[in-house]
Amino acid sequence: MTIAEPEKKKSLYTTMIVLTVVVLVVLLTCMPYLVTIAFAEGPAEQSAADASPIFGVTIPAGYKRWELIAPAEEAAPLDELRAVVGNQIAIDAYQAGKLPFPDGTILVKRAWKRKQSPEFASATIPGAATTVQVMVKDSRKYSATGGWGFGRFINGKPVDEAQHRTCFACHDARAKSRDYVFTRLAP
Repeated sequence: MTIAEPEKKKSLYTTMIVLTVVVLVVLLTCMPYLVTIAFAEGPAEQSAADASPIFGVTIPAGYKRWELIAPAEEAAPLDELRAVVGNQIAIDAYQAGKLPFPDGTILVKRAWKRKQSPEFASATIPGAATTVQVMVKDSRKYSATGGWGFGRFINGKPVDEAQHRTCFACHDARAKSRDYVFTRLAP
């Protein structure tokens, strides 16, 4: 019995060391990913100057990694390529065919000047960025505008109040039956 007890302690000690090493490896492997996610999805530090007039909408952090809802091409005089992306609430609503969109839905339209590809003559590619446009669904906060708040930004800064006053009128006139949203999910 005296021989088995030291062996038991040695086995327990070995097991503890192995478990400690496994936990450390898992933590060291996952930590960079967790830190990246925390910083990428965390709230952006934005001031009131970064928010759209009237609505107080800001450019959402991490939106460049959101899922594509649909691309678009705007003809002259704008000559733009556009891509509408959405947060997970928007994507889930689109996939479920849910209208009206639930509160928390955020849609972002990215736009670039259209230019010819230097490598492929028949291809059009994005040129200089023109605007980032944001719609945020909050039925109580934006009840006067169909539940949507709007933001239009050039070089990260909101455009003037006069331009923001035109947002809802355009959506109301042309997309009221689709909860004021023009973009449909690309097939």
